[in-house]
Amino acid sequence: MDLMRVTDAHPTDVVVTLLRCAPSCDRAAASMWRTIASSGMTLEKVLPKLLSVMEDWPVHSMCTSDGDKTDVFALAATRVIWEILRLPWCPEPVLKYFPRLLVDLLFQVFMSTKQMPEEVASFWRGCQEKSSLTRNPNRFAVQTVRALLRRLQRVNLVMAMERKRGWDTLLSADTHHYAVGLLAREMRRTSSPLCSPVALCLLGVLIREKPRWEVPAMAFLVEVLDYLDMIECGDGILQILSRDLANECKERRRLAIRGFVMLSKDPMMARRMCSLSGSLVQLLWDADVEVVELALPIFLNMLRKKDIITSSPTALKLAEALRPLFDSDNSHVQALSIRLFQEVMKSVVDVGKKPLKIHVIQNLLPLFLYWHDENQRSGRASREALLCVAKFLKRKDLEQLLKTEQPLKFGECLLEKDRSRVANYLRQALPYLESPQEPLREAAIKFMGMAGWYMRGRPEELQVICEALQAMRKDNFPSYTSVMVQALFDQRAEVLLSSSASRQLVSQEEHQTPRSRRSTGDQRRSSVAPSTDTGSN
Repeated sequence: MDLMRVTDAHPTDVVVTLLRCAPSCDRAAASMWRTIASSGMTLEKVLPKLLSVMEDWPVHSMCTSDGDKTDVFALAATRVIWEILRLPWCPEPVLKYFPRLLVDLLFQVFMSTKQMPEEVASFWRGCQEKSSLTRNPNRFAVQTVRALLRRLQRVNLVMAMERKRGWDTLLSADTHHYAVGLLAREMRRTSSPLCSPVALCLLGVLIREKPRWEVPAMAFLVEVLDYLDMIECGDGILQILSRDLANECKERRRLAIRGFVMLSKDPMMARRMCSLSGSLVQLLWDADVEVVELALPIFLNMLRKKDIITSSPTALKLAEALRPLFDSDNSHVQALSIRLFQEVMKSVVDVGKKPLKIHVIQNLLPLFLYWHDENQRSGRASREALLCVAKFLKRKDLEQLLKTEQPLKFGECLLEKDRSRVANYLRQALPYLESPQEPLREAAIKFMGMAGWYMRGRPEELQVICEALQAMRKDNFPSYTSVMVQALFDQRAEVLLSSSASRQLVSQEEHQTPRSRRSTGDQRRSSVAPSTDTGSN
């Protein structure tokens, strides 16, 4: 009774003094801790003090009322928690402080795995000798986590982690955050009521900017973000995720992006994220294709919300960033970027459509060629994007050809109605001759052949085809494609040379006398007469 009265009156002094006098929690100390835990009211005063000690790795510094400034080990507090969890009943304060207790224990696992100062190692050897505990303190912390979950009657969660070797994965510093993410997913599946309080606790940890355990904390939080009340927590979450977008740690950046993907599914948070569009667009320029692949769904989720419109500057930045992604080797990135470009065209404000028109026109040919993509998802996305382009440009002729799926006529119509851009289209088609896909190479060659007829008499067209032939020879592409380019080159060279000869002949006639001009004209008529009947002219 004296112990209980002293503890009620001076909980901090009792906790710290006991941890100093008996850090390894021998039989006498264990008996005293169990006595304290027998009273729910007393334990509710003591438990927060123990948790504070656990959070200060590796030692907790505090001066007690007697002037003693001796440090206490964080693991000593974990040892006490283990004794409390071994009681035949579960004290009510354990349920109340479960979220913080779980987070602190996981932190203990990580820190005792990552670094073990000699003084802590020596202390733990003493604990092991007196109480026959496991050799490694991180394993002991994992055992305490499992004991805590069992006390809360979450055996299914414990067994799920066991089946997936999650407890073993926790014991490696390199894979710890993956295991914490797995624990969050299994908690969602088997013990969803626990997700919200744990997420709130982690949010508090991250707002305080505790860098030692930030990656595992983020790994858990992004899995359970949808359990938080965004009206109350939205600002704090955006603050945490935003600061990690430019972080040098790749894993922290990826976790932050995953968090934004989750938030973008919520209509209210999607609207609030519009203010961060500049930072988010920069992710699409990242050299790491995995970062780009993670970032694209953020904009897709946001722009598919009917009440969100895209401002002109954002639309232009997105269009500029998306164009190189159409040619990505990652088929998923390619399809997502094409679909996102489609959403940009749909959602842009009216005043932004005119500046965006330039980008839309520039994307016409790449989308047309990717309509022939071997990957059905990319091909389907390209055709749907082309339909959106046709509506954006108010080209009902192109729209009709897309609906009836006539790609050859679509290319002809594109060239016929926009002759001023034929040379540019020809140049755009050139890189696709180096595509590893035969259908894309064939589509590019056929389009170049059609484009050539709209540039009769223009030598630069022959130069483009020469470059194409040289590229095919240099890269040693299949002979069938090379033959098609060679035939196109020979055909256009003949036409261009004939045109050049005709111009020279006309020039000579202009300098001749009327009599000699009539003679030359007679010769020309007689030389072309046989071919006129066959229609070759």
